[in-house]
Amino acid sequence: MVAPAAATLSDRAAATLQRSWQGRGALSTALLPAAAAFEAITAGRRALFARGWRHSERLPVPVVVVGNLVVGGAGKTPTTIAVVELLKRRGYAAGIVSRGYGRKSAAVTLVTGDASAQEVGDEPLLLRRRTGVPVAVGADRVGAGHALLRAHPDVEVIVSDDGLQHLALERDVEVLVFDERGAGNGRLLPAGPLRERVPSALAPRQIALYNAVAATTPLPGYLAQRSLAGVTPLDAWWNGAAPLPGALETLRDREVFAVAGLARPERFFAMLRDDGLRIVERALGDHADFSSLPWPAAATDVVVTEKDAVKLAPMRPLGARVWVARLDFVPEPGFGSALLALLPPPSPIGPNGNTPA
Repeated sequence: MVAPAAATLSDRAAATLQRSWQGRGALSTALLPAAAAFEAITAGRRALFARGWRHSERLPVPVVVVGNLVVGGAGKTPTTIAVVELLKRRGYAAGIVSRGYGRKSAAVTLVTGDASAQEVGDEPLLLRRRTGVPVAVGADRVGAGHALLRAHPDVEVIVSDDGLQHLALERDVEVLVFDERGAGNGRLLPAGPLRERVPSALAPRQIALYNAVAATTPLPGYLAQRSLAGVTPLDAWWNGAAPLPGALETLRDREVFAVAGLARPERFFAMLRDDGLRIVERALGDHADFSSLPWPAAATDVVVTEKDAVKLAPMRPLGARVWVARLDFVPEPGFGSALLALLPPPSPIGPNGNTPA
């Protein structure tokens, strides 16, 4: 087997910090003063909005914010996809706003089908490809929402990907996403993984969704099941093809390179191993740009995530057969009922001019 590629200093430092969040050891405890400063800053910012010194702006349509209280990889993007697909099935014309993390500009931009991840960010480009709905990116989510509605005035609901702490955008529903980590060690950044403290109870318009086999905080909520739907050749994936029947079975008789530029790549690797693949792991930093290929020239088969596939143009010389793994993310039915109960009904005339079923 080929030895894993050397991690960068920043990657190793991030991994060390994340390991410290699993408990309350020396490193976490040493960072408590910094966590206290972080809490004071965030509390002060919230106080500005609560006292009316800064204002949240309401968009002309309802807003569903999907976010998490812990940093990195809890499942915001697949939850956003699941929420949009639910809204589409129920007859809503939906749109998405996102920050567009990792792109070169902070300006508001509409995501087009031929956009690059460098221009709009990898997650917004994936959201556009998977859902087919309009997507706008910008550090200013309010501005992104207005731009989206100007370009697509038929949109009835906007889903904000990772906008929980973006208080300038007023929201009608908040979906709090947790994974198997729950609240980690219960400490705020950088002593722990929390962006803000877990509330003792959900607010009336908050819903908790657990990307785990069981609830991992005391908050009541719903479970979501994540599974590997299959793999698709990269060029076919770019053309919108579904996973090929039998492709996974073909890959099980050989060693493949598994590459993931995710906040928590180990979950992706475990899913591939659970499906019987013999993999050589290549864990990259979250939002890795793939400016250079992270697998050796001798590699014959490589499996990547959809988030990484958007950065691999099919005409680019890749030196190996690249397969894109599609992950299905399905919340339990009660989640959809709870979400829809907090929204006004869709227009009787659907997004394509037809009456919804």
